[in-house]
Amino acid sequence: MDTQEKFRDSIGTVDEEGKRKWVFPKKPSGRLYKYRKWVSYFLLVFLIGSPFLKVNGNQFLLFNVLERKFNIFGFPFWPQDFYLFVISMIIVVVFITLFTVAFGRIFCGWICPQTIFLEMVFRRIEYAIEGDRGKQIRLAKMAWTTEKISKRLLKWSIFFVISFLIANVFLAYLIGGDLVLEYITGDPSEHVSTLVSLLIFTGVFYFIFVWFREQVCIIACPYGRLQGALLDNKSIIVAYDHKRGEREKGRKKIKKEENREALGFGDCIDCFQCVNVCPTGIDIRNGTQLECINCTACIDECDSMMEKVDLPKGLIRFASEDEIEKKEKFKVTPRMKGYAAVLFILVGLLVGMLFLRNDVQANILRLPGQLYERVDNNFISNVFTFKILNKTNKDIENVELKLLSHEGKIKLVGHENLFIPAQGMAKGTLFLKIKASALNGDKNKVKIGVYRNNKLIETATTNFLGPRSY
Repeated sequence: MDTQEKFRDSIGTVDEEGKRKWVFPKKPSGRLYKYRKWVSYFLLVFLIGSPFLKVNGNQFLLFNVLERKFNIFGFPFWPQDFYLFVISMIIVVVFITLFTVAFGRIFCGWICPQTIFLEMVFRRIEYAIEGDRGKQIRLAKMAWTTEKISKRLLKWSIFFVISFLIANVFLAYLIGGDLVLEYITGDPSEHVSTLVSLLIFTGVFYFIFVWFREQVCIIACPYGRLQGALLDNKSIIVAYDHKRGEREKGRKKIKKEENREALGFGDCIDCFQCVNVCPTGIDIRNGTQLECINCTACIDECDSMMEKVDLPKGLIRFASEDEIEKKEKFKVTPRMKGYAAVLFILVGLLVGMLFLRNDVQANILRLPGQLYERVDNNFISNVFTFKILNKTNKDIENVELKLLSHEGKIKLVGHENLFIPAQGMAKGTLFLKIKASALNGDKNKVKIGVYRNNKLIETATTNFLGPRSY
């Protein structure tokens, strides 16, 4: 195998003996990093605020798996709406797939919560306490002096507090922001199990951001491997222009008053700053690698070095392989059009289903094991159970059930008019009487209407058991 390709047999954070090789990235700076900071600050506010923000009384984002209740952008999804939630998740997957096919792994570097918290919160605190790359390396090699112990304890203590806050936000997504605030202001002894779960989450986040770090993106996250199947030569990625950087004789250190182009050397001055600033410890000059999260730190650093040596910027830039090799501009490929079409269809399907979805859902089922009964004036009676779900955040009063498909009567057990609490359910038992002459055999489909103040708000169908005809 070509020695230049050996890097593909291992990852940049593990040495030849299989031990962890710690990454000390240089503090990034530059135009793209400034944009990434603003994007990250916006997403941090969004991520932290979403479980505490309300839209029409509903939590903006909620993923309550235990109670099977989900809110997406303030829109509630109940267990009965699980198909809508599944379609929503499929739309997210298709969108990320389309974005990856077109623009590579930029999601990881700019939008992924793991990267945002690590690069924009934890590493920035680390830079403030321990200094930049050189100082961090020297501190790591230093004996455990008072200086090292004090800096490490301060850093780890702050990291633990932030991990605890992240765990609270994560818990708010699972059980609800209001409940988390209630637990915080209440007596911890009354919520011991929740506190234990919170400490477990804190430990997980602390482990990830203190020790595991970029290994999440390289080893644990499947998205890096997925991009290998999605990317092609037309995808826009963070790429090194090897044609310009290497030319005929390869890269070379800079020398004053030297005509590199005439000598056949490329514009890459082999300064290794793109490697030093990389948060996953790779050399972008080796080409596309699964470790690259498209954070663009190498672009800013390379542009800065090119400016210092009076060479054109853009040696590392957003570009496709075809643009570098064949000078072809970005084009929308048939594969991108296919994914876009699927995404458009799924979004249209979801929007249509959301408009058709009723705020009230009724389920009426015949009581198992019960036969029909003949009652006065040649009526046939069946016993049913009913459940009426209110998906809104407002109480629904004066609810009545009326038979729509046959001539008959409905009698609720213990009720006259129903009350359905906000985001709650009314359930009970009812007797349904239908004239025997209106029935056709032993199985009859009947339709029942749910009325609020004499206005039809939902319909339900069920089976009515009658005498078998011979």
